Amino acid sequence: MVPHQPASTALDHIKVLDLTRVRSGPTCVRQLADWGADVIKIEMPASLEADGALGAGRATADFQNLHRNKRSLTLNLKEPDGLALFKRLVEGADVVVENFRPDVKHRLGVDYQSLKAVNPRIILASISGFGQDGPYAKRPGFDQIAQGMGGLMSITGESGRGPMRVGIPVADLTAGLFAAMGILTALIEREKSGEGQWLHTSLLQAQIFMLDFQAARWLVSREVAPQVGNDHPTSVPTGLFPTADGAVNIAVSGEVIWRRFAEAMGHPEWIDDPRYTDQYKRKENRDALNAAITEVTKTRNSRELVDALVEAGVPSGPAYKIDEVFADPQVQHLEMAANIETLPFGQTQLVAQPVNLTRTPTQMATHPPDRGEHTSAVLEELGLSPEEIADLSARNII
Repeated sequence: MVPHQPASTALDHIKVLDLTRVRSGPTCVRQLADWGADVIKIEMPASLEADGALGAGRATADFQNLHRNKRSLTLNLKEPDGLALFKRLVEGADVVVENFRPDVKHRLGVDYQSLKAVNPRIILASISGFGQDGPYAKRPGFDQIAQGMGGLMSITGESGRGPMRVGIPVADLTAGLFAAMGILTALIEREKSGEGQWLHTSLLQAQIFMLDFQAARWLVSREVAPQVGNDHPTSVPTGLFPTADGAVNIAVSGEVIWRRFAEAMGHPEWIDDPRYTDQYKRKENRDALNAAITEVTKTRNSRELVDALVEAGVPSGPAYKIDEVFADPQVQHLEMAANIETLPFGQTQLVAQPVNLTRTPTQMATHPPDRGEHTSAVLEELGLSPEEIADLSARNII
């Protein structure tokens, strides 16, 4: 029997039943698994669902990065015996996470009221595309759709080029992270009340929340943010500037940094130039100021320019490609690439957690599981005999 091997002691007292697929749900559950929760990933038997039918196939970097530190149990919830086994698991669990379309959990019998009847302390976390009810509730959710409907594409990219997708599935990822935060909040609240609860979020809600100050500009001032490319919407000058050997990002926010910047660029006269005397004037004259800055930056080497600006107290940095990110000495110091042994790739690296808990750190404790790798172990923990497990397998229940 293969017992749970926690990635951290922080959540090693928490058991999570993972019904999720694709990305938003697995992102949520990965947070719990990486901090030590006993996450049991529940999947359909291979005979009933092909690998990769719902999300990336197992032998991909994507799947491996999403599913480390979990155990895998195959279980057919559409069969009464499979659902009965699931509810036995619920009796000893703390959290169930799902990202089906809103109506599916009711058809399967894994909605909150059904789970609460089995375990009043259970917390059910649901992630959907558009919310659990309302006119769009039954629509299938997809990250790019949420990016468009959530306004992000309208403010991404260069002016006049039309809506542009962001290069990561930001709605999926943030919906998962917000769901994980909701679960942790519900677990803390349960310490007072002794009761579980249902929490839910959606890709659309997460994407709108992530608009942050751009959304507030509309809600408070009725200002519709335009596309401004690499320029910052309100802080000027902030953007990507060409150099003799590439380009660098420069971020000048506030009057103190503006004065440092003008001095470091060798143009102290910019400080008193009536076009640039405050942030509002600089925004009005952004094009002229950017052109003046470019005349200087294009004659400088990127590294030398970044070093000079940072030395002067002006935020600046390179615009890396992905391989350059992981070659950077600070990134290596932060150990954002963590070593792990995987089944399809052997010894490799995956993206590490970005939060450090100093007393209860996380680690890559176990490889992303093969489908059903821990089925026997989990069912033995429920008290099933080898004969009962073999019978379930023969009937495609597991």
